[in-house]
Parts: sequence; C-alpha cells; structure tokens
Amino acid sequence: MGAALYPESLIRVHSNTLSRSIMGNTHSMSTSSLLSSNNADEARSAILSFFDAPSGYTVVFTANASGALKLIGESFPFAPDSSYVLGADSHNSVHGIRQYAAEKNAQVSYIPATPQGGFYLDVAKEVLFLNRPTIARSGASLFALTAQSNVSNTKNPLWSLAYASSLGYDTLLDAAAWVPTSSYSLRAHPVDAMAISFYKMFGYPTGIGALIARTSFLTRLNRPWFSGGSVSIVQAPGTAFTRAERLEEQFEDGTVNYLVLSAITDGLRFLSGYQPFLPLRLSCLLHYLVDELQQSHHPDGSPLVRVLSRRPTSRVRRVGEESDTGFSLSFQYLLPSGNSIPLAFIEYLAQKHNIALRTGCMCNPGGAAALLGVQDFMELLRPSTQLRDFERIVGRELGVVRVSLGLASSFQDAWRVVQFSRRLVNEQWRQWYWDQWLEDCGVIGQAL
Repeated sequence: MGAALYPESLIRVHSNTLSRSIMGNTHSMSTSSLLSSNNADEARSAILSFFDAPSGYTVVFTANASGALKLIGESFPFAPDSSYVLGADSHNSVHGIRQYAAEKNAQVSYIPATPQGGFYLDVAKEVLFLNRPTIARSGASLFALTAQSNVSNTKNPLWSLAYASSLGYDTLLDAAAWVPTSSYSLRAHPVDAMAISFYKMFGYPTGIGALIARTSFLTRLNRPWFSGGSVSIVQAPGTAFTRAERLEEQFEDGTVNYLVLSAITDGLRFLSGYQPFLPLRLSCLLHYLVDELQQSHHPDGSPLVRVLSRRPTSRVRRVGEESDTGFSLSFQYLLPSGNSIPLAFIEYLAQKHNIALRTGCMCNPGGAAALLGVQDFMELLRPSTQLRDFERIVGRELGVVRVSLGLASSFQDAWRVVQFSRRLVNEQWRQWYWDQWLEDCGVIGQAL
C-alpha cells in the first residue's frame, strides 16, 4: 500500500524499451516527440480499460495520487454556499482540500470515524443530507470518499458515492489504497474523479499518478494558473491566454514524465494477470497473521499484540471474490504491563531482521485517532502543536505498527513476521536489543 515491490520483468521490459527508443518532450511534432505522445495515448487508453471506464472519462497524468487530489482542491468552484464533506478516516491529502474550501468560505463537514475506522452508514447519510446542495445553498459541493483506509484497513461503502451524487454533490474518490489489491469498475461505481498512484499498484514507475475524471466534470473546474504545456497561446505582456486544445493537457503542468509512460501500460498488463487471484491469496495470509499474532503471549499469559485495524468478517473462498476489508494490519506490540513497546524500538528491531514494516499514524490522523481512542483530544490541537506536544497531552506515544500485504507478499514473509513477533516475548532477547538500540541511538537514561 505504501509502495509495491516492483517486478523484475517490468524493469527488464522497460529497460529494453528505453535502450532501443528515443523519446522526446510531448510538446513537439518531432519523431521522438510523437513516439512519446503515442505512449501517452496508449497509457491513457490502458488506464481507462483497466478501470472499466465508460465513455466520457479521460486521464490526467500527475506526480502521484496527492497531486491528483490537489488538482481538484485548487480548481473546484467552492463558494460561500458550498459544502465539502469527507470522512475523518482519510489520508492527509484528502484533508488538505479543506484549505481550498475554507479559503472560499465553504462549509467543511466531517463524517466521524467509528472506533475501528471508516464510518457508520446511517451517520454518513445524515451528514451528506444535512449539507446537501439546496436552493438556498446552490454552490457546487464536493464529497470525497476514501475507498480504503490506509491505517484502519476499512473499505468504505461505495454506495455512498451514488447517494451523494443523487443529492447533487460532485464526487471524488481516493482510490490509492484500494486499487493495488482490489478491482474497481467505473462503470459499476461511477464517480466524477478518482485519484491513483501507479507505484502503489505495481511498484514502478514512481513519480507518476493519475486523475481519472469525467470530461464534463473537468470542464467545470477553474484552474488558478497556467503553465507550459497547459496553454496554446499567451499574450505577453498582457492578460489573455488560450488553454490547450486537449482537455486533459489543460491540467498537466509542464512536461509529463514521458520516459515512463510505456511502463504504465506494461504494468497494468502485468497486474491484470494477477489481480483476480490477489484477494484469495492475501486473505489467507492476513488470516494467518491475525490468528498467529493473537495467539502470542508473554510468559505470564498477557497478550503480546493488540490488533486495532478492521479485520475481514470472512475468508475469501474463490478466485474473483473480493474481501470486505483491505489486506493490511495495524496493531501494537505490548509489554507484560500492557503498555505498548516504543515504535522506534520496533522499527530498529525490524530493520535488524530485514523486515519492512511501518510505524506511526500513516498520514491519516483521523483514522489513527479513532483506533487509538484519542478523538476527544483532537479539539486540543493548535496550529503550532508538534507530535511530541500532542503525545504529552495524551500521556502516551501515538501510532501503530502496520504490516501491508500486496502483490509480491508470500507466506514466507508472513511467517517471518510471526517468528519475529514471538521472539519479542523473550525478555532477555528483548533487553539485549534494547541496550544495543540505546547505544546506537545515543539515548541515555531510559528503561524499557
């Protein structure tokens, strides 16, 4: 979910493409530029096909999913009688759109998170209904849905998109965490705009994502500036300018990363061969991880692990079947006292054992606060508050350990995490590494 492991075959294919081709800036008519333009068109077509997009959609290339979300935030026609509705359990890039809404005096409304992340269906409907566009509130309103939480592992109900649309909202989907391991059809679940990052899906290339949007929606957006590539003519000096003829190019600032566009087409082809099987395999791995970790106990019988994220209600049994959650696990390692083991120490241990995991709040403050039960403390935050200040207010370290399963995850990976975890119950083993950690970090006067 943070970044997929890139397949060797994809790197080899792309390396061969680069070695036998000369590509140039797409904003030209030279032979090398036309090759890049053809690669861009093929990539756009492959993306629309991969997500089963009906006619009326186009693809805007961005630096990543955050760049796609920023495009919407800066261009959406917010007004004093507009609403921006989003879930508390969203990525910071979705939260960040509220800055653009606030600058134009639009109303920002949150759907509160449940203790396990995501939101209750009836609460979401109520918030959407109360803030819906009306005759008195005629400004354009936006509903941003996080398809899958990157910290709570919750898959939010896609029906909320259709419900919001029926109330008059424009709809935006953050699909960055969903699409690496689950299929998505824009024909079955239409949305006005959807943000993705390709490196989260198949690992390579980094530095490029996409905004997949209805052309009718893009024509209603107001870009606050123009740049090279997004215009065809500019009066200088003066104020007149004409935007690029192709709609998607009006939103692509400067030169797109043309050297890697063919890798997107190849990557989608690669992923499409595995995606039907991913939920079945990853469901088995996730259930194994949860079962084994929850059976790990200290010698006194106290639990080693506290699982915080949402777990699937059932196993995936067939190829093509989808899971009702994602395939990540957010949890805390506990001492016999019940206090959590410091996250920095866990990262240190994992690095020593060549295990890649992540700690912290995963750029998702609302979801993490829900899992950690500190939502009420959010009201105490001020613009200058740092994480250490917030932890001092709460009285404990904030964050979780996250294990993410994806395209390249194997049973051996899951097994190694379990074996690593079981060694944590050995006090002597733990203390030896603790002393090494203090020495390596130069930390003095702390005790486990």
